[in-house]
Amino acid sequence: MRRRIAQGLTIALLVGLGAAQRPTSPGSASHKTAIFETVAKSVPASRLNTRPYQVGTASWYGEDFDGKPTASGEAFNMYDLTAAHPTLPLGTMVKVTNLRNRRAVVVRINDRGPIVPGRIIDVSYSAAKVLKFQAQGIQRVRLDVVPPRKAPATMAMLRLPSLAR
Repeated sequence: MRRRIAQGLTIALLVGLGAAQRPTSPGSASHKTAIFETVAKSVPASRLNTRPYQVGTASWYGEDFDGKPTASGEAFNMYDLTAAHPTLPLGTMVKVTNLRNRRAVVVRINDRGPIVPGRIIDVSYSAAKVLKFQAQGIQRVRLDVVPPRKAPATMAMLRLPSLAR
């Protein structure tokens, strides 16, 4: 039970921070990255699913694409925790785990790619930094699709007071 609560809180924290406003400068992303590094250390690689969605080579993209439109229509921000995947629906949340050091981060799919054959995902610079492979450029990773959160059943039973008199 405790484990499930901890997983739920971790996912909620990751999703909430991923939806936060983008940093105003490259230096301001460090606080957000530090939070994700702390969370990433506490979540074992195989906690959410026992079978990965995909395993393969990841790369990252950054400054050359910063500000350019993505497949989702939004401007690419190399400091957001986003990624490009060839087939997953745009908006899908994916947990990416570095198989070398077991660090993990949850990213939102907002673009199509990678263009290079043999790669399964392109993550943003910030995601690569959390996973600690920004210096290498590529890394073997595991992808796990994070299921969307469902609204609690009690929310449907809430009744709003009538405004009519």
